[in-house]
Amino acid sequence: MMGELIVRNLLHRPMRTLIGAMGIAVEVALVVLIVGLTSGLLTETAKRIEGIGADIMLQAPNASYLWAFGSAPMPIKIGEKLAELKYVQSVAPALTQFNTSGVEVVLGIDRESFQAVSGGFVFLQGHDLEGPDDILVDDIAAKVKKVKPGETYRIFEHDWQVVGIVEHGKGSRLFVARTTLQELVGARDKATIFFVKCTRPEHAEDVMENMRHLLPKYTVRPLKAYLSLMTSTNIPGLESFINAMILLAVTIGLLVIFLTMYTTVIERTKDIGVLKSLGANRWFVIRALMAESAALCVLGIAAGVGLSYLVRAGFIWKFPSLTILITTGWILRAAGIALLGALFGASYPAWMASRKDPVEALSYD
Repeated sequence: MMGELIVRNLLHRPMRTLIGAMGIAVEVALVVLIVGLTSGLLTETAKRIEGIGADIMLQAPNASYLWAFGSAPMPIKIGEKLAELKYVQSVAPALTQFNTSGVEVVLGIDRESFQAVSGGFVFLQGHDLEGPDDILVDDIAAKVKKVKPGETYRIFEHDWQVVGIVEHGKGSRLFVARTTLQELVGARDKATIFFVKCTRPEHAEDVMENMRHLLPKYTVRPLKAYLSLMTSTNIPGLESFINAMILLAVTIGLLVIFLTMYTTVIERTKDIGVLKSLGANRWFVIRALMAESAALCVLGIAAGVGLSYLVRAGFIWKFPSLTILITTGWILRAAGIALLGALFGASYPAWMASRKDPVEALSYD
């Protein structure tokens, strides 16, 4: 009886049911997509750093995990001192520069040292850096920007010659000669980061200890642990932003459910009176309305999950370089948050309905 009552109530006003379900769907999709976007970007960035193949990276004192947005305060001669340490096979100094106009990170490298650390690029087209104005573009950036070897690529008010398309996963999407980039950004003989390759991976701890003694104020990090470091809790302000967006999404869902169930109670005043006159008690009315709210929420959750995947597909189609990581864990969390919000939003209308006097309800017009 209860199930049939809920279904009939939901179908009584199909448009209102659809709007209520879509409000929940937007809530679920917002939570899943916001977390998926931030997690995807952090994970993809971490994997690209690990793909360089180094064992250790050295940054300036108090450097952020977001190495790509760092400045260039370190003298390039630090690399010579690092190369002299025991168990160090090769050192690759690099200069990073963020291009605000294209929202992209450019990595200035020295071809020989970077190849010694990373093992070199996998070329899909063209050849390696040779001239001072050459630039390498990875396959994803080349697809987005629609560039090919031989074409001109303009960044930092400078025209670069695209000489090669490389496989993605080597730290950045754009690679240029370090010396040229140093001149353009006014960081002559400076580096943002040093990538260190050990003779054997198990020597990394010893090398890191030696580096800390040599440069006590500098930041030394193992690259194998970089993926675990790239989380919202380690990025200043990011976790607060995510929580604020989740709170906004929950508020939207709660208000939609509240409004839907409140109007439901107003419209069904006579129906509630009939139920009470037939012997339905207060708890039956509350249970019926809360169950209807839960059913509406389940429809919204299902629509929200589908909407999340649809929006992700659209974003990836439009922006191939974007990574949105949708996980089962966060789908379940978003569903739980939506369900709790829906039940909370329906609680007052359900309580209000349970207190209606049968005689007054039957005479309501």
